[in-house]
Amino acid sequence: MPLTNFPNGVASFGVPVIGSGPILTTGNVFFVSSTATGRSDSTAAGRDPLTPFATIDYAIGQCTASNGDFIIVEPGHTETVTAAAGIALDVAGVTIIGLGNGSNRPTVTFTTAVGASFRVTAANCTVRNILFVGGIDALTNPIHVQAADFWLDGCETRDTAGSAQATDWILTTAAATRMRITGHRHDGDTAAGANSWLAIVGGDGIVVDGLRCDGNFAVGGIDVRTTATTDLEVRNVVFRTRNAADIFLVDTITASTGMIGPSIYLRLNDNAANITESITGATWVLFDDIFVVNLAGEKAMAINTTASTDA
Repeated sequence: MPLTNFPNGVASFGVPVIGSGPILTTGNVFFVSSTATGRSDSTAAGRDPLTPFATIDYAIGQCTASNGDFIIVEPGHTETVTAAAGIALDVAGVTIIGLGNGSNRPTVTFTTAVGASFRVTAANCTVRNILFVGGIDALTNPIHVQAADFWLDGCETRDTAGSAQATDWILTTAAATRMRITGHRHDGDTAAGANSWLAIVGGDGIVVDGLRCDGNFAVGGIDVRTTATTDLEVRNVVFRTRNAADIFLVDTITASTGMIGPSIYLRLNDNAANITESITGATWVLFDDIFVVNLAGEKAMAINTTASTDA
């Protein structure tokens, strides 16, 4: 097996052990750290947490497609992306796991070019516990998903207040079928500059489950555009918009389908006739509870969309 022995654990019967827990895989386990003394983007490194690879992108290039390979990104790792596909997740079946909590999580910052991106072009990949930060204004697609069965789990996207707002933080193509985003936090700037947190362009069976999202969204927190999506599922959401558009979910194609709810709680910006309009698109079906509030000091009301009848 690729991993047999290192200071924080041993591999028994081919199962790599980190600390007190195993990674169950038949594939390779690679380590990445920008702070370890022995770090190096060379084939001689990467197998040991004390001599890791220096960058996530290099580690991806050492993986074998559909082999069950893991990349473990160590606490405190920082990586800067300055161009489109600066990190290219282009090997199928790779799982990237960030270690650490809060500000000690691995952090990927996008700078220099508005098109700087973490681009997913290979199917069946997973990314967990990574903090993504905007370092330049008007980023167009810092996380760009172009492959099926991508899972973004327990991650965070964050604008830099007052200076770096992404126009759309996560952008898909129609190839992003069955994408899952779970346990996600988004902290957008309060000032204008964003269109959406998630821009969906086609795809089938996309799931957003467990989202805390705050930003100034001129279009909507989730924007379905250009190509209709089918069987979208969105649930377990706490959302705030600071834009007068007052929209959480919008289908500009008007032909998308999906199940929205339950457990969606929306705070809008203006005290206006905007309760029903906060989720737009006549082809969605909605499930209670969906509550909407539009003025400080008030209690949210159930969204006043027309209810089904047994007629």
